[in-house]
Amino acid sequence: RIHTLHYYCLITINRQPSIMMLRQAAQALSRRLPTTARRSSPSFLATSSSVGIDNFVLTPVNLQSKRDIWVWGSPPSSSSSNRRGFADAVVDHEVTHDSHWSQFPMAPPDPIIGLTEAYLKDDFPDKVNVGVGAYRCDQGMPFVLPVVREAENELVAEELDHEYSGIAGCPNFVDVALKFAYGDDCLPLKENRVAGVQTLSGTGGLRVFGEVLHQFGHKHIYVPNPTWGNHIPIFTNAGLEVRKYRYYDNATSNLDFSGLLDDLQAIPEGSCVLLHACAHNPTGMDPTMEQWKQISNVAKERNLLPFFDCAYQGFASGDARKDAAALRMFVEDGHNIALVQSFSKNFGLYGQRVGALSVVADTPDEAKRVLSQLKVHIRPSYSNPPRHGARIVSKILSSEKKTDEFVEQCMGMAKRIDSMRIKLRNTLEELGSSRSWEHITK
Repeated sequence: RIHTLHYYCLITINRQPSIMMLRQAAQALSRRLPTTARRSSPSFLATSSSVGIDNFVLTPVNLQSKRDIWVWGSPPSSSSSNRRGFADAVVDHEVTHDSHWSQFPMAPPDPIIGLTEAYLKDDFPDKVNVGVGAYRCDQGMPFVLPVVREAENELVAEELDHEYSGIAGCPNFVDVALKFAYGDDCLPLKENRVAGVQTLSGTGGLRVFGEVLHQFGHKHIYVPNPTWGNHIPIFTNAGLEVRKYRYYDNATSNLDFSGLLDDLQAIPEGSCVLLHACAHNPTGMDPTMEQWKQISNVAKERNLLPFFDCAYQGFASGDARKDAAALRMFVEDGHNIALVQSFSKNFGLYGQRVGALSVVADTPDEAKRVLSQLKVHIRPSYSNPPRHGARIVSKILSSEKKTDEFVEQCMGMAKRIDSMRIKLRNTLEELGSSRSWEHITK
C-alpha cells in the first residue's frame, strides 16, 4: 500500500529489507509523487546504517515502535548538515510474513465422523448412514429415551446450580455407575477396593488410563485386531505403543478364537490387554462365556492386566447383566481389572459425554492411592467433568422404578436392532447375493 501525507510515506517492515525491495518501493513512490512536491523535513530520531539506492538514501530510523522505519530522501549535503534526513518522502510498505499456521498440512478426515459429514452434505433422498454408532428412529432422527426425558424434566424443576463437580466427578453418579457394571453384590465394591472416577465418556477414560499406564512403567498395550479406530490414536497419544492380537477372521466372518488365545499366551507377562466387554466394535462378534473363561485363565497365567472397554452395556443384548457377565467373571476370578464405561449408546446421551473409569485394587488403601493418581491426570487434562448427563444417569439408576423403565426401553432398542439385522440379511439373500450373511444375525 502507498499512503501519502504531505508527500511523505513510510516503509514499515519487520526485518532488514533487501535492496530490491527498497528499490521497488522507491520506484513505486516516484511514480506517485507530483513533480512539484513540497519538501519539508519529517520529525524523527537519529539515523544509522543508510542504504544508498541510486541517487537516494534509505535510512533506518527508530521511531520507538516495534517496526523499523526506513526514510527515503536526498543524501545529506556537506554544506548543510541540518539536511540530514531531508526527505522527498517516506515510503509506507508493510511486509507480509507467512502465517504462523502456513506450514500446517490439511489433516485427513476422521474415517467415522468424516463419513457422517459427507452424509450430511449428500442430497440423495434415500441416503443411509451406516457409519457412526448412534441409534436412530424410523425417521432417521436421534432418539431420546422417555425415561431420560422424564429424569431431565425433573432435574430442571429442581433448579439445581451449575457449580463445578469435583475432580473425580459426581460421587453419586460414580457409585451407581460402578454398581451398574460390577453388580450390587460385587465383593470388591463392598470392601471399598474399587477406585472410580467420572470421565468424559469412554474416550476420556481411555486417555486418562493410558496416561496412568505410561507413567507407571507400561510401554505398550495390546488391542484386538480389529478394534474401534479411536483406540489406536488415544493410546498412542498417551505415550503407549499399540500392539495387536488376533481377534476376527475376515475370511469366515467369525471370531478367530484359536489365534486370539495363541497371541495372548505369547504376550509379555504383566502387559495390559484391552478387551471389549460386549458388542465388539466394529465386528459385533463376542466370545461365548466358555471362551471368556479360557481368556481369563490365560490372563491369570500370564499375569496380564485386563482393561475392559464397556460402551454398550444393556444396548447389546437388551440385558445389562448379561452384557456385563464377562467383566464380572474376571473380577470373580480374582483379576484386578480396569474398566471404562460409556453411557452414550445405552442411555442415548451421546452429546453429554458421560463415562466412568474404575480400577479394582487389592486393598482399600491401594484403591485410595490409585484414585489419587487418576485425579492427578484428570486435573490438568479437563479439570473436572460436566454434571448434567451424570445427574440424568444418577437419577435413573438411583430409582428402582426408573431403572426398570430404562431396562425395558433399552431392551426395545436392542430388539429393534435385531429385527433390522434379520430384515437386512433376508433382503440380501432374496436379492440373490452369493455371499453368506449369517454373521449379521449371530
